[in-house]
Amino acid sequence: MFVLITGAAGGLGRAFAVECAKRGYDLYLTDINDAGLALLKRGITGAYPVRVITRGCDLTKGDEVEALFDDVRQYGITFDMLLNVAGGDLEGGFYDRGADNLVKIVQVNVETALRVTRQVLDHRTPNGPLYIVFVSSLASFYPMPLKATYAASKTFLREFACALRQELRGQGVKILTLCPGGLMTTPEAASGIAAQGFWGDMTTNPLERMTRRTINRVLKDRSLYVPGFVNRLFRFAGALVPKPVVARLLHARWQSAQKEWLKI
Repeated sequence: MFVLITGAAGGLGRAFAVECAKRGYDLYLTDINDAGLALLKRGITGAYPVRVITRGCDLTKGDEVEALFDDVRQYGITFDMLLNVAGGDLEGGFYDRGADNLVKIVQVNVETALRVTRQVLDHRTPNGPLYIVFVSSLASFYPMPLKATYAASKTFLREFACALRQELRGQGVKILTLCPGGLMTTPEAASGIAAQGFWGDMTTNPLERMTRRTINRVLKDRSLYVPGFVNRLFRFAGALVPKPVVARLLHARWQSAQKEWLKI
């Protein structure tokens, strides 16, 4: 099995790469961080007998994505699994951010996944299943003031993945959407979780267990994975409350968390 992982040099991408390597899957890893990719490749090839190919790429740029798949063709690679991990987040009020920064979130979270997924469909292993994971977020279920663009972009991914799953199910394509809570992927993420106090701890997902269960579920053709019992409770509770009320409650929570974050 050959797996393409986007955003592979980040915390979640690295965890998925290690989990796939443990299973004996060959890897094609891409990220904008070339140094991070090189370090990850050395670590995986030193520990597991798998093939690892890396390529630095800004996936928001169409010409770089085309060059990446030219590289794929030259290697003669066909893919059995795609993990759409690449994404970005930006805290703060919409009016406090520049338009370019806000649009960049949509480009990284949405445009990247669309470009890569469409290309992989042309480079899948013939006569076999293709497994695709879209990394959305628990935030995709709610209107989230102070994270409005991020949450909306993740909602797009979740709805898109659900529709595409139905559209392609007769062609052997199996799609799962992962909607995690907090993830300890960067020092900034860790600070943000700490600023939320008790609820930050309760909604945070351990990377190794989550990636293992995600791969298990997509192989079983599951459609959605919200890891963590508390996160699943929040998802169902949020569906019962009117969205304007949810937005008001979340606004108060994030305002408080941001004040705590500034103290850290």
